[in-house]
Amino acid sequence: MAEVAAAAVGAVLDVNTAGNTTDMMAYLHDENTDGETTNLNLGELDLTTDEFILDEVDIHIQANLEDDLVKEALKTGVDLRQYSKQVESELQRIEQASIKDYIKESQNIALLHNQITACDSILERMEGMLSGFQSDLSSISSEIQTLQQQSVSMNVRLKNRQAVRSHLSQLVDELVVPGTMISTILDSPVTEQEFLEQLHELNNKINFAKELSFRETLACTDIQDIVDRLKLKAVSKIREFILQKIYSFRKPMTNYQIPQNTLLKYRFFYQFLLANERTVAKEIRDEYVDTMSKIYCSYFKSYSGRLLKVQYEEVADKDDLMGVEDTAKKGFFSKPSLKSRNTIFTVGQRGAILSPADLEGPILVPHTAQRGDSRYPYETLFRSQHYALLDNGCREFLFLSDFFMVTGNSALDLFNSIMGKTLSMFLKSLSTYVSDCYDSIAVFLCIHIVLRFRAITAKRTIPALDKYWEAVLELLLPRFELILEMNIHSIRNTDPQRLGVLDTRPHYITRRYAEFSSAIVSINQTFPNERTNTLLGQLLVEVENFVLKMAAEFPSRRDQLIFLMNNYDMMLSVLMERAADDSKEVEGFQQLLLARTQEFIEEILSPPFGGMISFVKEAEALMEKGQLDQLKNDEARITQLVRGFSSTWKQSVESMSQDVMRSFTNFKNGTSIIQGALTQLIQYYHGFHKILNQPAFRSLAVRSELINLHHLMVEVKKHKPNF
Repeated sequence: MAEVAAAAVGAVLDVNTAGNTTDMMAYLHDENTDGETTNLNLGELDLTTDEFILDEVDIHIQANLEDDLVKEALKTGVDLRQYSKQVESELQRIEQASIKDYIKESQNIALLHNQITACDSILERMEGMLSGFQSDLSSISSEIQTLQQQSVSMNVRLKNRQAVRSHLSQLVDELVVPGTMISTILDSPVTEQEFLEQLHELNNKINFAKELSFRETLACTDIQDIVDRLKLKAVSKIREFILQKIYSFRKPMTNYQIPQNTLLKYRFFYQFLLANERTVAKEIRDEYVDTMSKIYCSYFKSYSGRLLKVQYEEVADKDDLMGVEDTAKKGFFSKPSLKSRNTIFTVGQRGAILSPADLEGPILVPHTAQRGDSRYPYETLFRSQHYALLDNGCREFLFLSDFFMVTGNSALDLFNSIMGKTLSMFLKSLSTYVSDCYDSIAVFLCIHIVLRFRAITAKRTIPALDKYWEAVLELLLPRFELILEMNIHSIRNTDPQRLGVLDTRPHYITRRYAEFSSAIVSINQTFPNERTNTLLGQLLVEVENFVLKMAAEFPSRRDQLIFLMNNYDMMLSVLMERAADDSKEVEGFQQLLLARTQEFIEEILSPPFGGMISFVKEAEALMEKGQLDQLKNDEARITQLVRGFSSTWKQSVESMSQDVMRSFTNFKNGTSIIQGALTQLIQYYHGFHKILNQPAFRSLAVRSELINLHHLMVEVKKHKPNF
């Protein structure tokens, strides 16, 4: 209602602008949104003031007229004066009711007031307490920071003191020489474990004292005297111990490897001497080098001399060459010849020495071999001698590297100073032997023994003997090439007319070549040598030429072919036993044998079946030209061929088979030749059938006398020998 009244007042001001100003003032009331009525200040509407601006009043009135309540009041036509009084009375009544309510609730209000006052006092005290807590916390925080700083400072001081304490403790421990060390170094034998342990400690104290002396630490002077005395005592005892072990090597029949193993257990002794008394260390090293150099030289000189006593007495000389005839005579003062020169060119069981079991087997014991009256070829002695050198050399190099603590060139120089005399003696002895050696198999086996021993030392990573192996190969390889060239020249210069009675069987020179070539080729497969292969190729050419020259000495072509085939077959058989099937030598002789076999088959078929063969070849040539009619008038010839073959072929085949088996030493080769001949005969007879089936000869009556081809094949199989 108050809002309606205010709106009505605004409307009256707008409509009755000329009305009584006093009445207007009586009704001007404004009510706020909370229900309270606020009277307008009439001073604000003073019409007599010069500041009153009608435009502003007009704007205020227009704004009130826009109010919904004022619009409603104006629309319904309410009496604003009456309504204003009514509102005023209601307000007074509400005011009186409110006063009564306040009076009625005065006690509660007073109680509430007291409670609020009490709460205020409590809150005030709490505020004071919290303020006190805040100030206390501030002071505690500062104290904590102070304590933290003090803790950090104390921690730093503690670490510094601990570091100083550890250094000082280590320094004191290193400086103090305990009584146990003194008594052990002075009284205990050097072989006891306690002496070795105290020697390690003494070495550490000596090194520590040197380090402190560089820093000019005064404390080291307190122990320098006693440390020096202990060092001199230890050096003296160690020197005496090692020299005793070295002198024990010199005793006859001493196994020097045992004291060497003992020295390796105390290798720190030499390390101690090398670090603290180099003069004594050099003395010991020089004494060891001198002693072991003499021992090795004496041992291997004696061993090599005894080995030569069990060598074969019969050795090859310059006349024992591949092309020398067995009937060659020597002078009156020449030494007896070998029982058989073929043994010079045959490897036999000698090649077994290259097998791993024999190559690294036990060395020969000369006096045992002499008691058993055993004899050995040179390569066996060479293997035993050099395997002993390899075994002792590898062991010595490892000992030197370990005990004397040397590596690289220093180790090689020290090894050469010990083994140099022995190696020089070996090379001199080998040079003497090689200069007068004509046993090419022995030299070649020695070459491959060296190659395998060199591979063993490389596998063991022992470079000490590498130069020696090279020197040995430089002696052996040229000698082997020279002997091989001498054999090549001997075959090239051989006069077939001086080799005795002609024989179609395999010649002894070709057998020598076959045995020798198969041996060299089989051995050379593991470590191929191009120079050796080249010389073998030259030897092969000379042998082929020699076989052809020998075959030319036979008057008949048949004997020539038998000689060639027997020699080719023999060489091929021997080569295939040892050499690879795809080797140059094997393939070459296979081709030569095949060509000569085909020629020989034609040769043996010609006497009994030559007429038929020539007729078949002639007719086939005319058939190709289409001129077969030229043979129509040869009926008599054809009749003779058909009847002759039918009546004599069995006897001819039997005779041919027997003749072939007598002519060839290798039954297997003879069998293959017979089979090839019979196969070729059937092919010719099949061609003969084919020709007579041509229109030009179909009218011949003799065709009925031809042997059935299938029947002929069955009969021919009966004549095939089985070996």
